Amino acid sequence: MKTKVCLSFVCAMLFIGPEFFTEAAVAEERAKIVFISGQPSHGPMAHEHRAGNMILAEALNRSGLNVEAVLVPHPGYPDDDSILHDAATVVIFCTGHTGHVLNPHLDEFDKLMKAGTGVVMIHWATEAEKGKPGDKFLEWMGGFCDLDWSVNPHWTPNFKDFPDHPIANGVEPFRVNDEWYYHMRFVKDMQGVTPILSDLPPPETLRRPDGPRSGNPAVRKAVAAGEKQVVAWAYERPTGGRGFGFTGAHNHVSWQDENFRKVVLNAILWTANVEVPKEGCPSPVVSDSRIKENLDDKRNKR
Repeated sequence: MKTKVCLSFVCAMLFIGPEFFTEAAVAEERAKIVFISGQPSHGPMAHEHRAGNMILAEALNRSGLNVEAVLVPHPGYPDDDSILHDAATVVIFCTGHTGHVLNPHLDEFDKLMKAGTGVVMIHWATEAEKGKPGDKFLEWMGGFCDLDWSVNPHWTPNFKDFPDHPIANGVEPFRVNDEWYYHMRFVKDMQGVTPILSDLPPPETLRRPDGPRSGNPAVRKAVAAGEKQVVAWAYERPTGGRGFGFTGAHNHVSWQDENFRKVVLNAILWTANVEVPKEGCPSPVVSDSRIKENLDDKRNKR
């Protein structure tokens, strides 16, 4: 009887073939990408944290690459943080500074970073308070948007020069009007930082009086000197792990630009230690109807 069972098992395995085991192994090894979305912010079609994350997650899950994108099912830091424990990278799109979702969780999130988990921060999520939050952002992604140093004008950079870096794979020159923060606070001597998107802002981006986010002597001097400003960057942590900061995405419609999406999708793959395709991460076209899906209820927002 035992002999018959064993023979049946062997025959079944031969019938199934090696593809079964290969597919099962691949499924088990998928890089898990966790998306954290902040509470609703600003008016409709601006700071659409959840809807923007859903566009990115859908593209990743439809890419055919060995990844699994998962959204935290509610706004803010996950109630059950076990969702983060096996993440290859974490994407955060939320309100920044005093309202940042990580402020109450810096120590626990730091353990993930020290374990080599990647991190991607989008738009306002790049802005940290001075002190411990800012120090941690420097450790995790090499830079952050710093009040009284960085500025947040709306402008249209002309991105035409890209580094030899996986995040730039398949990216073609493009222009997108958005609220591109610039003059970031970076680690000393930019060690470990690779600028991905840079351009020289026009003088009108500093037409406002000096203020926490509008201007300061240092940024005015830099722009007047013709220094290109970095608005998206990659960071290799000296202790292991990768980070990426991206200051665009105030305007939800910006996700309709293929190259805008591709930079962020490539960065997510890179921070997850997934090989970025030579042509960049594929993504479906975001139609006029698709861009209006999954928007936050902002009837009480300004």
